[in-house]
Amino acid sequence: MVEQAEIRVVHQGGSNITFREPAISSDSRFLLCASGHNVKVFSTVTEECVQELRGHADLVTGVLLRPSNHLQAYSCSADGTVRLWDFTDGILIKTYVIGYPICSIYASASHDGVIFIATPTKGYKTLDSLQLLAVHLPQTAGQLVETSDLSAVLSDVSANPATVAFGRAGEYVASTNGVQLQIFFFKKQKSFRFSLKENSCSGRSNTFTCVACHPTDDCIATGHEDGKIRLWRNFDQKREYTYRTLHWHHSTVRALCFTPEGSNLLSGGVESVLVQWRYQQESQQDFLPRLGAAITHIAVSPDGALFCTSHSDNKIVLIQSCVKVSSIIQGLVKGEAVQTDLMVDPRSKALVLNGKPGHLQFYSLQRDRLLFNLDVVQQEFIHQEGLDQFQVVMATLDGAGAWLATVEERKQETAEAELNLKLWAFDEPSQSFVLNTTVSTPHEVRITAVTFDPAARGQTSLLVSCGRDGLFKAWRLAVPAHPDDGGPSWTCDFVSAYHGLTPQRCCFSADGSLLAVGFQEVVTVWSPASWELLLTLSQPPGIIRDLCFGRLSCSKFLLGTTSSNQLCCWNLLTCSLEWSTSMEVSLLLADPLSDNMAAFCHQDGNTDLFVFKPSEPRPLFSQKAVCSGRVSRAVFAPREVALESCEESSQWLNRSQLYFLTPLMDLLTFSTRAEEERLMTASKQLVVDDSVAMTPFQLLLGKRRPHHQAAVEDPAVRPPADRPVPPGGSAAVRELLQSPAHVLPAAAALCSVFMEALLGVATETRSEPELITMENETSAGETPSDDQEMETRATRPERGLLETDSADPVLSRAQVRELRRVRKLDHSWFSSLLDS
Repeated sequence: MVEQAEIRVVHQGGSNITFREPAISSDSRFLLCASGHNVKVFSTVTEECVQELRGHADLVTGVLLRPSNHLQAYSCSADGTVRLWDFTDGILIKTYVIGYPICSIYASASHDGVIFIATPTKGYKTLDSLQLLAVHLPQTAGQLVETSDLSAVLSDVSANPATVAFGRAGEYVASTNGVQLQIFFFKKQKSFRFSLKENSCSGRSNTFTCVACHPTDDCIATGHEDGKIRLWRNFDQKREYTYRTLHWHHSTVRALCFTPEGSNLLSGGVESVLVQWRYQQESQQDFLPRLGAAITHIAVSPDGALFCTSHSDNKIVLIQSCVKVSSIIQGLVKGEAVQTDLMVDPRSKALVLNGKPGHLQFYSLQRDRLLFNLDVVQQEFIHQEGLDQFQVVMATLDGAGAWLATVEERKQETAEAELNLKLWAFDEPSQSFVLNTTVSTPHEVRITAVTFDPAARGQTSLLVSCGRDGLFKAWRLAVPAHPDDGGPSWTCDFVSAYHGLTPQRCCFSADGSLLAVGFQEVVTVWSPASWELLLTLSQPPGIIRDLCFGRLSCSKFLLGTTSSNQLCCWNLLTCSLEWSTSMEVSLLLADPLSDNMAAFCHQDGNTDLFVFKPSEPRPLFSQKAVCSGRVSRAVFAPREVALESCEESSQWLNRSQLYFLTPLMDLLTFSTRAEEERLMTASKQLVVDDSVAMTPFQLLLGKRRPHHQAAVEDPAVRPPADRPVPPGGSAAVRELLQSPAHVLPAAAALCSVFMEALLGVATETRSEPELITMENETSAGETPSDDQEMETRATRPERGLLETDSADPVLSRAQVRELRRVRKLDHSWFSSLLDS
């Protein structure tokens, strides 16, 4: 095991929840899915995340239910461990140390105490060559268990988990790779291989993409790249095997799954349609269309009542028996590419970026859920290759979150690209953005940059855009001359150029007093108040890639990166180059809440991170190889609660958190060990605030603490009348409610002591002389009449109104007799159970 570093890169908010096939609990109440370094447990009814299982130190690569216990689940990770969870309570039961990176995990009910994992073949460090291993889990005490009993089952296994499946109650396992189908029988310890031609007669590929095995019959279903499904039979003999071909999908079949009883086969692909095939009546199909995106995984609950489909846009759709969609769990929408910058909405603190085609998504990083989608293009998107459609290529928000500017573009091979600049105003009643102004062809050719003045508010709002036509334009919010002309709209206020050069980047200073525009190799600084050119800055040869003003104490500095791999810092007070260094910076950005800046540098195929202050030569933090590839999208998101880190290397994370997007569309962030420990502790503990007023249910089950009773008796320390004193719970009741249901005795055995605890709440506050007097009266044979009981009930509300300060309840004589009878019962067995 590798020791964790002080600051490490983690998947936190916005992780991919469709990376692996999800698992549905046996009662169809919960859905488990891998999400970055954690496992999330969602409610299938409310769509809320009810548990987050934390503990893995690397990417979680598989989740499945434990066959012998429906309340427990396994998870595997690239950190080389398999963890066993009680997912309903979020408790880690055991950690099995395998020692090898694990790519996927499987289990079978007939193999008790054994799990199957796919790991790289010995001697290989990549996923090009995997093997399927059987891991015998040792039944030893302790939470951390070393496993050494490993046996190889299959070799040459694909890295796609959908290409391995167990059939007929675990009698055999089927695996596909390329055009090869391999089947291994456990009892016979014999394997068979079958192969197809590379291409069909029509020239399409026969490559296997997924496999599923019938639960009770000897039948294997395989999906292929040409859209066909093959049903294999008689595969226990090399020469007598047969298969039947089904064809509905026009493209690759990505997912296959049999229902638990085996009556139906489910399939899905890029058509966004769930197809249900009747087993042995395959000519009859049922369809559930328009699911929104390509299907990547299909899962069915053990009782067959609930289906779920995972989609390429990071969405899980819950379906009731292939009839209707019951709920949708939407993660951060992952498209083919993010063309807009990452932004943080000042109002909702949500992450804003490209979502569905033609949309912007607002994603809450704190709640880790999608807030809403904004339809920018407002046209129906057609899923067809080669069709030119409008796409959102740029977006920016003003400092108050009141205005949003978007740029949409449609590229055409035979004509010039179409451009639209749209300005959106935030609407308070709908809590969304409403289109205010549309500018067709704001520039003659493609727009290169667009940004708001961060300090401008209301009628002084200012937007600047740059284009490849050599112009940069300023747009202002103008009030119409006549009230009948409608509300305020945006108009062009200023247009300028510089020696015919193309503007590439532009940015405002934090106070909005300066505007920097990079014209190829020259940086120009303008005054937005008068649109006067204040100065020009030169730098080593190279086109300007990024421009960024310093913040707070470093506001006098302007930093820029060039295509010649130079990072330059100018002092605006002296109008000179302060310093420069040679590095290939792919992205430069400033923290709006501090004077720190972050530079992502691409080197040797990986991206390094440097956090620094422009006024200091030594970086505050640096980390090599935060991810593979080039990082081109990142943002500083303000924290809801600032951290109190004393370490110099992690102080830059106190007020803001840095998120960045990898080339594989994974949203990553940086986390400290203290922050992870705090999250781990918070996920394991349920903290109840005593300042919350008690509910009727709490009043029914609880009893007052001794110090609260003293406070009620003493007027000097009595709490305010508008806040009831929160009761303490009975020890027996508290133990009863906090213990898991599956470890408690039968409800019939607990009923009497539970009722005694409830009655003890009402009788505990009565004085002993009063109880003795009432018991003597009842023992003397005095039976109250019905009139007396009705009189007692009638006078009780008046007493409650007159004596509001008294907290002592009044019991009828019948209740006292019942209480005395209950007290005579023997419950000593339960007290010994609680003491143990």
